[in-house]
Amino acid sequence: MKLLLICSSTLAALSLCFSSISLATNLSNESSVEQCYQKMINEEGNEIVSRCLDMAINDVGRELQTWVNLHQFNLQEKAQVNGRYSALKMFKRSQSSFVTYRENTCRWQYLNISPDLGADVAYKACYVTLSQTRINTLKNIDTDIEPP
Repeated sequence: MKLLLICSSTLAALSLCFSSISLATNLSNESSVEQCYQKMINEEGNEIVSRCLDMAINDVGRELQTWVNLHQFNLQEKAQVNGRYSALKMFKRSQSSFVTYRENTCRWQYLNISPDLGADVAYKACYVTLSQTRINTLKNIDTDIEPP
């Protein structure tokens, strides 16, 4: 994560960004991010790398929404059983805060590099990395209803 914070517009720094992404991703997204990284190494152009990251963003977006929906459903079920909705409300607030955090973190990295080449790639790489981190966090939280 710290590598993303110090990325600049140079190709070497973008390489470090992609390296940190491939370390932070799980197996389902690793291949798509690694493919984007390889396209950058092969110098296929910023546009191709950007499109590749767009696909990775779509993949992690779907997976993240699946985990969010699962936790919301489980917390809703728990709230209906015990009458306490505070966990559900706090989860929704934390998800909203995460979206704001992700947007602001990736935006400042984009603005740091802009108008140089690679600003869009840095933003998208940041987006994938932070989304994958959130997915991994949600995977490790148990919100299932306890059997009576």
